[in-house]
Amino acid sequence: MAEALAQKKFSCPACGAEARWDPEKKALVCPFCGTVSPAQTELSAEGEEVIVEHDLVKALRGIPDDQRGWQAKKVSVKCQSCQAISVFDPDRVGQRCDFCGSTALVPYEEIKEAFRPESLLPMKLSEDAVRDSIHRWYGSRWFAPNKLKGAAMTDIVKGLYIPYWTFDAQVHANWRAESGYFYYETETYTDSNGRLQTRQVQRVRWEPSWGALDHFFDDELVPASRGVRPKMLHRIEPFPTKELKPYNAGYLSGWVVERYQIDLVAAAKEARDEMDAEMYKMCGARVPGDTYRSLRVDSDYSGQTFKHILVPIWLLTYNYGQRGFQVVINGYTGAIAGQYPKSWVKILLTVSAVAAIIGLVVLFAHH
Repeated sequence: MAEALAQKKFSCPACGAEARWDPEKKALVCPFCGTVSPAQTELSAEGEEVIVEHDLVKALRGIPDDQRGWQAKKVSVKCQSCQAISVFDPDRVGQRCDFCGSTALVPYEEIKEAFRPESLLPMKLSEDAVRDSIHRWYGSRWFAPNKLKGAAMTDIVKGLYIPYWTFDAQVHANWRAESGYFYYETETYTDSNGRLQTRQVQRVRWEPSWGALDHFFDDELVPASRGVRPKMLHRIEPFPTKELKPYNAGYLSGWVVERYQIDLVAAAKEARDEMDAEMYKMCGARVPGDTYRSLRVDSDYSGQTFKHILVPIWLLTYNYGQRGFQVVINGYTGAIAGQYPKSWVKILLTVSAVAAIIGLVVLFAHH
């Protein structure tokens, strides 16, 4: 049965060609004859779609082999430039890295198959909609060179699925701190003319304080991509995890997928660090008084679960001069973030204009 799943293909029922997931029609569509066939999703006994949450503590001891693999025949290559591992259908020929454009691709053979994503967000934005979005985004970048705005760079936009981990945890925290309460005293001093003056001086009265806080973290996102810069991804988050669909290889048919290289152990540590920081901030907000110091938070974690998911993005990677740039679009919500070169001529003109306006304001103020 496992071998049958590994060789699973999504052929057109009319002509037999390989079908591709179409975000506009929300179905598998044959690129040759146009036949539409819906992707099948896994259902529970009650007929509802099931999204599986895995016990984190148990998984850290070892992931079972039956939870690995893509459930469809795939080919993997690793980019020697950006280190991204791309996974795609075997009939596709990988010429350039979809993440950085490099031609330095080498076959990638896994020692052990990757932990299989068990849920994903299907690609929702069409390529035409993404191209229009990129053109509008560039048009709104005042400091971008005019030559860049007129370039037909959207020809190299790529639709991809990238890996994320999500983490849940119930946290109980006990905190202790010193609460500071402001009060004021009148102080006498001698001014520069030798005269006695008085002024109000702020003081702080410190008192011990303590308390407890319960919080549930739901689907804390940790990106596991090497091909896209984490800061860029954070700018197009969130990915609406409430809309996740159970994993079905049909959604990925015809699309490039990035294999995670930030493993479960590293991602769990990053999630814990982020949760600890958030708990510290929330406990700090509970400390009474005007200020505080010596805050200590002791957190107890329970009910820790995780998911490995895939999310859709559109990625534009291009070179301008000697530098490389990326523009990333959330393939589900349409949120966009990117980098672009700056025109020093426009910057100089803007600075000069601002300086001239300030000079005029100062001149009129003197008159």
